[in-house]
Amino acid sequence: MTHSAIDPAREGRFILLLGALVAFGPLAIDLYLPALPAIASGLAASAEAVQLSITVFLAGFSLGMLFYGPLSDRYGRRTVMLSGIALFAAASLACMLATAVEQLIVARFVQALGGGAASVLARAVVRDVYTPTEAIRKLSLMAMVTAIAPLLAPLLGSLLLVQFGWRGTFAAVVLWGVLSLLVVWFQLPETLPAGQRGQLPLSRAFAIYGSLLVDPVALGLMLAGGMSFAAMFAYITASPFYFIELHGFSPFAYGLLFASNAVGIFAANYVNSRLVKAQGPAVMAGFGSGLGFLGALLLWVAAGVNDALPAVIVGLFMVVSMTGLLGANCVGLLMARYPQNAGAAAALFGASQFGLGMLASAAVSYTHDGSGRPMAWVILVTAAASLAGYLLFRRAAR
Repeated sequence: MTHSAIDPAREGRFILLLGALVAFGPLAIDLYLPALPAIASGLAASAEAVQLSITVFLAGFSLGMLFYGPLSDRYGRRTVMLSGIALFAAASLACMLATAVEQLIVARFVQALGGGAASVLARAVVRDVYTPTEAIRKLSLMAMVTAIAPLLAPLLGSLLLVQFGWRGTFAAVVLWGVLSLLVVWFQLPETLPAGQRGQLPLSRAFAIYGSLLVDPVALGLMLAGGMSFAAMFAYITASPFYFIELHGFSPFAYGLLFASNAVGIFAANYVNSRLVKAQGPAVMAGFGSGLGFLGALLLWVAAGVNDALPAVIVGLFMVVSMTGLLGANCVGLLMARYPQNAGAAAALFGASQFGLGMLASAAVSYTHDGSGRPMAWVILVTAAASLAGYLLFRRAAR
């Protein structure tokens, strides 16, 4: 299946479907955030134990991605994706039926292992079908679809919580998994023909990760995109306490603020999809890492000066908006560099995003001191590392 095989009428549906598949991770996290206190009381567990279900989800998601990339380069995208989505749906059902917090934590880990398939392989499918620059445009359009998940998920999650209790939020995720399975089964053909698959034994296919990790161009791209994503996870972890408890925002007002940042991701990707052909992905990624760092600097100054809220909000908006733009350009450039191992390249990129996100989330929790300063510090460090990664990429690429 090549670009020419998709007529324009079907192309919109194709990108919509792939964007929805990339949203598996954000949806499975953001949908149940409003239900965390209810889950803690429902399962007679501590808040820390329930929060652990977010950490193990990120770990499982990263690990799953690393498996699916080389497997799909070897056996094709479709079968591997269907297997992962089926595992996600079954584990979501186990989450819904959990009667103890330990069961929930194990089920969340398995759910994440399955969910990684859809997220990473949707990106690899784009690389199979389009030329490198066209692929980055499509990845930006997909990121716009994906940005809708954190926009709507917490609001939908709180509605489901009120109507059906915390198990209702997991019931919605089960439904999402089953629907995705059916849509992929009937609508997504195989995009990597047998003749184009890697013929290496699996052990060698996994060894490609070693070559990626010692390639300074690849390392720079993973740092630029991954550290920007980590900054967003620091914000996701710290912001409920910062805005609701420290500054007295209502949960609804916090939901609106959360949504406005998702609109920023949406807008940045729209601009990227329009400009990337003329400017090139490397230049657009430079804008992203530079603006993200400026936003982090503003946030750090504002949090240190008596929590100047308007400046904090503007700084966060700049940092979060750039994550999607950096993600689309960096993963697109990485897959273009490794066309024979696009699945593995997309997998390592995705795993580095979620792995670094997990570390940033843990750093914010560990340094929590009742103020906004730990959030500002962690975001400043990650944004600086993202900019350093971009500079490493540019230098190595020359």
